[in-house]
Amino acid sequence: MKYFTLSGSEVQISTIGLGCMSLPEDFGQSKEIINACLDEGINFLDTADLYQNGKNEEMIGKAIKDKRGKVFLATKVGNQMRPDGSGWDWNPKKSYILEAVDKSLKRLQTDYIDLYQLHGGTIEDPWEETLDAFEILKSQGKIRSFGISSIRPNVIRKVLSDSNPATIMMQYSPLDRRPEEEAFSLISDTSTKVLVRGSFAKGILINKPEVDYLDKSKSEVQAIKRAIQESGYFPEAFLIKFGLIQTAVGALIIGASSVSQVKKMTKGFEENLSIPDQVIREFKENFSPNYYQQHR
Repeated sequence: MKYFTLSGSEVQISTIGLGCMSLPEDFGQSKEIINACLDEGINFLDTADLYQNGKNEEMIGKAIKDKRGKVFLATKVGNQMRPDGSGWDWNPKKSYILEAVDKSLKRLQTDYIDLYQLHGGTIEDPWEETLDAFEILKSQGKIRSFGISSIRPNVIRKVLSDSNPATIMMQYSPLDRRPEEEAFSLISDTSTKVLVRGSFAKGILINKPEVDYLDKSKSEVQAIKRAIQESGYFPEAFLIKFGLIQTAVGALIIGASSVSQVKKMTKGFEENLSIPDQVIREFKENFSPNYYQQHR
């Protein structure tokens, strides 16, 4: 495994992170998956207060209680559950963030969060108070760093101009190359690191049936998948290389619902190290990128 650091920190973070949203609801199975990741050198766990209405955080807290110092722990905030449990509403206000963090800390059984991320965002949000909330939490020692999860260019520009987020999470894969248009270049000139989600495009580029995806037709998806399969490399390795080749990217957040998937993920990481950059460049030249249609 390889590691990177965030600006102002010496903490070593694995370039593959476990996306905990995919963890089974069974605690025993989830603990095995987390332990398998740690055994393979994956120390980055990414969750959110929204996942399973907080139960995902609870499960992770219980699983890592005796090994907290070995884990880089990230969670997210901004989606406030309704009292009746019927769903959630977007709430990026300072008062809510300052309240929600204590609940996450309790569920995670820790006194600090390594990376606290805003779970979305629109250009109309009250950014001054939202960003101030994260600075307050840093000064209190409740979080070590903050980031946002957004694919919107206008939001990314706003946040980078008004603050210095440690990370920005966004979707990126051969089926969704929108970040190439502007986001990667904007971020690469800063100390902020991109966290990539959706590297395997919901499994479509691995073993799930092909379907229309964003502006890609089913036939286009099939052609892209076929090119990956015929590359001569393990599909997971090809897709990991596709993401990590971007200089702005710090880590890929990849879900796993079984220990065998963790093994495939780590095998893919090891093999990606032997894939020449030229393979990815030539692949990209054969397929057209996507472009943002909104929130520009």
